[in-house]
Amino acid sequence: MAEPRAFDIAIVGAGPAGLTAALYAGRNREHAVLLENKGPGGQLLNTELVEDYPGIKSILGVDLALAMTDQALSFGTEMVSADVSRIHVGAHHEPKVIETTQGTFTAPAVILTAGGNPRKLEVPGEVEFAGRGVSYCAVCDGAFFKGVHLAVVGGGDAAVEEAVFLTRYASKVTIIHRRERFRAQQLLLDTARRNEKIAWVTNAVVEGIDGDESVQRLALRDVVSGARSTLDVGGVFIFVGFIPNTGLVDTHIDHDAAGYYITDAMTMMTSVPGIFAAGDVRSQLTRQITTAVGDATTATIAAAKWVEEWKRGLDETSDELVHDVVSGAV
Repeated sequence: MAEPRAFDIAIVGAGPAGLTAALYAGRNREHAVLLENKGPGGQLLNTELVEDYPGIKSILGVDLALAMTDQALSFGTEMVSADVSRIHVGAHHEPKVIETTQGTFTAPAVILTAGGNPRKLEVPGEVEFAGRGVSYCAVCDGAFFKGVHLAVVGGGDAAVEEAVFLTRYASKVTIIHRRERFRAQQLLLDTARRNEKIAWVTNAVVEGIDGDESVQRLALRDVVSGARSTLDVGGVFIFVGFIPNTGLVDTHIDHDAAGYYITDAMTMMTSVPGIFAAGDVRSQLTRQITTAVGDATTATIAAAKWVEEWKRGLDETSDELVHDVVSGAV
């Protein structure tokens, strides 16, 4: 069995947060590794246009991902294509052990930037029609539905943005939301409401997805009256949130009711010393590229300080060291 590869900082996940962490670790001359089981970019790869990143009026998501990756790796952080299966936290004086499909890595500090996976509706037909009319990525699959009536399920930014994008291909896009009010930004809602191809069904939930070889109809229920109806569509795109990838560590980490890690606001450190979190795995008010980048900047600088003190082998308890990092004493 190959010997574990030792690093100072291990970054798990190469979305905007992970790429930013890689950038700052490299610039700080930290011996760091970025572990990613897919192509770098995270949700940027599923985003058509980015128009809310400071200094860039408009850019394709994939182009921003490529630019961030090139910049991050140019400073020396190593990227390894590997699926992380488990992160083991031992005693304070021991480095964390990261098990992956490409061997074992060790590092005293780990920055978790693994994002999340699309939340499912968990209704009949969803699994059966996956890839046959059920999708979670408009950029990936929208072009397959030219001239088709599509449904988009959700009420947040992603749902409204992707509905507008799908009107490039679809004959009509119906947005289905379980409430009257939407969580999406008003600017996005205004854009969607001006689009003649977009229709709205509110106070309704999808109870089933049906068809023959592919999706043909949705079963709906009105949450106010309880009345049931069907909507004929050729595909359904589901944007009802994400489930954070927060199950990799072998010990308890404090999290909120939705499973997102709770961190110290000053350092991004979790309740486990030496484990930091940034981006979509972290509990916060909003999840945007800009917040992911900010989280990761803070987490990486704090992690570097953590590693510096860890290497000194201070005769302090973990709690004392946490206090020093949080208070800015290190």
